[in-house]
Amino acid sequence: MANPKEKTPMCLVNELARFNKIQPEYKLLSEQGPAHSKVFTVQLTLGDQHWEAEGTSIKKAQHAAAAKALEGTKFPKPTARPSRSEGKNPDSVTPTVELNALCMKLGKKPLYKPIDPYTGMRSTYNYTMRGGTYPPRYFYPFPVGPLLYQVELSIGGQQFHGKGRTRQAAKHDAAAKALKVLQNEPLPEKPEVNGKEPDDENLNKSEISQVFEIALKRNLPVNFEVTKESGPPHMKSFVTKVSVGEFMGEGEGKSKKISKKNAAIAVLEELKKLPPLPTVEKMKPRIKKKTKSIVKLQTSPEYGQGMNPISRLAQIQQAKKEKEPEYMLITERGLPRRREFVMQVKVGVHTAEGMGTNKKVAKRNAAENMLEILGFKVPQPQPPKPALKTEEKAWGGGNKEDEFRMPYLSHQQLPAGILPMVPEVAQAVGANQGHHTKEFSRAAPNPAKATVTAMIARELLYGGTSPTAETILKNNNSSGHVPHGPLTRPSEQLDYLSNVQGIQVNIQLCK
Repeated sequence: MANPKEKTPMCLVNELARFNKIQPEYKLLSEQGPAHSKVFTVQLTLGDQHWEAEGTSIKKAQHAAAAKALEGTKFPKPTARPSRSEGKNPDSVTPTVELNALCMKLGKKPLYKPIDPYTGMRSTYNYTMRGGTYPPRYFYPFPVGPLLYQVELSIGGQQFHGKGRTRQAAKHDAAAKALKVLQNEPLPEKPEVNGKEPDDENLNKSEISQVFEIALKRNLPVNFEVTKESGPPHMKSFVTKVSVGEFMGEGEGKSKKISKKNAAIAVLEELKKLPPLPTVEKMKPRIKKKTKSIVKLQTSPEYGQGMNPISRLAQIQQAKKEKEPEYMLITERGLPRRREFVMQVKVGVHTAEGMGTNKKVAKRNAAENMLEILGFKVPQPQPPKPALKTEEKAWGGGNKEDEFRMPYLSHQQLPAGILPMVPEVAQAVGANQGHHTKEFSRAAPNPAKATVTAMIARELLYGGTSPTAETILKNNNSSGHVPHGPLTRPSEQLDYLSNVQGIQVNIQLCK
């Protein structure tokens, strides 16, 4: 309920039942639904009448049934009692409060004085009985009529009388009579201080504070000093002297505080006679303007390179002072583990779409497509870092002499069983693509023979047969063995090549 003081339907039903001398009975009829959203049905019985209502809780169902009962009951309803606020003062503003506020404006103080003819109820029992008997422990006074309290209110020489059943009621009566008379009186004019009317704030300030304020505005020094202390210890008298620039004042009192206040009052009268200060216009403080957080739109289409496309598109629209981009999910397709989302972005009259494995990626792609439509370059992906080192770092430096140096200087440096490959052979077999197949400074001992050997090796490597080797064998008229078919095994190719070139090959098996 909006008003916490408002009575609930169940409370009103209880009052109705109490007024008709019946007992309300609530009964839970059913409970349906899952545990997280149950629905309860409650029945309310008043006499021979029944009402049913549902609710998400038993208490709500009871209130709903009570509300139905209040609307459809045939029992007479009790009369509503007037609230305390209803009456002469609906706003809870009593005559005494209004009178105090008016007296503050008029500069007067209200004084209440009781003038009751008798203060209480007295017993009429006669205690002077014959025989010297004691008075009884309990006695019952004779009935006396109701008392009326009387109060006299004095305000500035005017008296008002009030009567009431209580002391407070008598004060209210006297205050109401005083309000009728004092409301028509004009408010007193405010005395001028330094040619100006005092502010309402000065009414609540002490005289000492006012002295310090005036001295501060006129750059005058202020000094309070106790000059005299006389009298017995239980009745001392103090004299305080105050100096405000050239103005002096003295005050006497039973305490230092009172004497200081009287001295301030004495010097304040002289300070109020001073001419008013010239008005000086206050310079307005310069407020430094805050820099705008909106990024200005650059004319270059490369604006915002390296930024998130979504943020980049939003800032571009803010700089143009146009409506921000609107994103909308168009469709969602694919299997549960292979979803594909399509997002659409709208900027003014332009629309663009983007796809992705999730909504975030699709939104980013849509923003990138929109940037292309608006004429802004999409940031290119940075090239990945090379996984391999450069030739200089791989070979240990940038020395040019090392670049054309043989990988191995002599045959003794090679592992056992490995022969160096002559550059011509390497070029013939297609192994010159690496960094170690450059033109070396060392030349072959017989270039013509090395070229023929490389050709035979290449033919054997790729074809299994070598027409060049067969031609050489025929020209030499030697009884060399010419293979009838292709040589597939490397050992056969090596034997054939050594036979053609006249080289002896010895292969040993090492344990």
